[in-house]
Amino acid sequence: MNIKPLGDRVLVKPAAAEEKTVGGIIIPDSAKEKPLKGEVVAVGNGTKDEEMIVKAGDNVLYGKYAGTEIELDGEQYLIMRQSDILAII
Repeated sequence: MNIKPLGDRVLVKPAAAEEKTVGGIIIPDSAKEKPLKGEVVAVGNGTKDEEMIVKAGDNVLYGKYAGTEIELDGEQYLIMRQSDILAII
């Protein structure tokens, strides 16, 4: 993959949604809860007002509606601003 986020943006690979069953009922993909954590794949250089704290390889928590979903090489990713990240875990 050859992508470099610009400014204070971060490319995150979301963690896989957990497979849960309720009383033997399999929950379809459309009803699964969207994961709120993932791994940072690439980071931008930051801006003059905001230095980059996260780095590639960090596991992070982010808000439910954070980022824009994109697909690269058949994989799903989120691109978001560093300020949308809530914590490094």
